[in-house]
Amino acid sequence: MQTVHAITRARTWIKQRRGRGGRVALVPTMGALHEGHLSLVDTAKRHAEHVVVSIFINPKQFAAGEDLDSYPRTLDDDVRMLEARGVGLVFAPSGREMYPDGFQTAIEVTQLGTGKLCAISRPHFFGGVATVVMKLLNIAMADVAIFGEKDYQQLQVIRRMCADMNHLTEIIGSPLVREESGLAMSSRNRYLAPQQAEAATAISKALFAMQRAVAKGHVNTDGLVREATAMITAAGGRVDYVQTVDAATLEPIASVQSAARCLAAVWFGEARLIDNIALDPPTAR
Repeated sequence: MQTVHAITRARTWIKQRRGRGGRVALVPTMGALHEGHLSLVDTAKRHAEHVVVSIFINPKQFAAGEDLDSYPRTLDDDVRMLEARGVGLVFAPSGREMYPDGFQTAIEVTQLGTGKLCAISRPHFFGGVATVVMKLLNIAMADVAIFGEKDYQQLQVIRRMCADMNHLTEIIGSPLVREESGLAMSSRNRYLAPQQAEAATAISKALFAMQRAVAKGHVNTDGLVREATAMITAAGGRVDYVQTVDAATLEPIASVQSAARCLAAVWFGEARLIDNIALDPPTAR
């Protein structure tokens, strides 16, 4: 495995591997890796012979007062984990490498990434994500890129962006991975004290309860959302949102008639945690 920091070196490595045949997969990350990230690598290996993992904490998706400075940086450990998982290349650029002096272009995101869910409390976020992802896709020109379904709104925004911009890289979603407790794996889980981590399992418990209720035929979700919110609040969470949406468009729904998702964002202490779960209507009898 190689670790490079320059765009030119990453492109050279990718060009050489593509010249030998086989597909290339890109797994974009911000580092502080855990088993959830490594599951993305496993997905990538099922779709391509050569796997590139990028590690870059993107300043453009953080607003003033957010955790850019304190976001965990564990590059040495990350590299060891990726080498053990069979990754071919780690691309770990600096901020100046990605955004050199004079950089002034940005991707504007509308609809899927504006005025709903995470974009309400973080209106800057998806424009920053889209900009860095487009740069990474253009640098790698990979056959496929893998994104986790934990960040479900982000996944849908990226899919839409690539379709709109006619990008050739195929975007593949990889299933959310949970701790044994049920808590969705996240680099920000490191911010949680043990008691907070235990309390935060209320998020997944509430979502799974909603999933079970919908499967039993309780397709009207307003009451289920209130119950989930109450369960999380009772555990000490500060709810940003709990919302049921159409799985493709992310438009709010009040009744599950086709593929849907319930998405949640909740603060426990200093950690803002996101989670989601699929909601499918019961099979017609």
